[in-house]
Amino acid sequence: MNRNFARFIPVAVLSLVFGVAATAQTTPAAAPEPTIAKVGIVNITAAIINTNEGQRDLETLQKKFDPKRVELENLKKEMDDLQKKFNTQADKLSDEARADLLKQIDSKKKTLQRSYEDSNADFSAQQDEIAGRIGQKLLEVLYKYAKDNSYTVILDVSGQASPVVYATPSVEITRQVVEAYNAQSSVAAPAKPAAKPATAAPKKP
Repeated sequence: MNRNFARFIPVAVLSLVFGVAATAQTTPAAAPEPTIAKVGIVNITAAIINTNEGQRDLETLQKKFDPKRVELENLKKEMDDLQKKFNTQADKLSDEARADLLKQIDSKKKTLQRSYEDSNADFSAQQDEIAGRIGQKLLEVLYKYAKDNSYTVILDVSGQASPVVYATPSVEITRQVVEAYNAQSSVAAPAKPAAKPATAAPKKP
């Protein structure tokens, strides 16, 4: 403040200003109203899997890898057959034939191991992509649900390191979050497999 201007402020005004400041410093602040925390728990992994989109995309992924699964099963059968042949005929084979059979078994085993590891890594990567894509959208739904329903804290219990030891079923909101996600999603619920027709009980002769 300009000193020349301050010189013309009446003393009473200055006293009033400083008096109010002093009062503000000495008057204790009102205690905040106690609030009751509303806590919910959610299993994010289960929620992703159980959304319509998750069920559709994971089922599509399983079907995509069905041929590879069959291929691995056939490779394992071939290796098992060779191993069985060795176990039952090894003592009847020449040294050369025995060595050749062992070489075939080792080759099949290595091929099976490599194919399994490559397939598993590819499957896991695509599964993670699906989970990450749906998970991002699911979190947005979860935030809105929490805000709309006045939740203070929501804990994810899907991980093994979850700090939640016990929770009453009433605080579980996984189903509600899945329903909220499906409501805003354009993905229809997957069709349920048709029920098998009931067969009549055989009549007594």
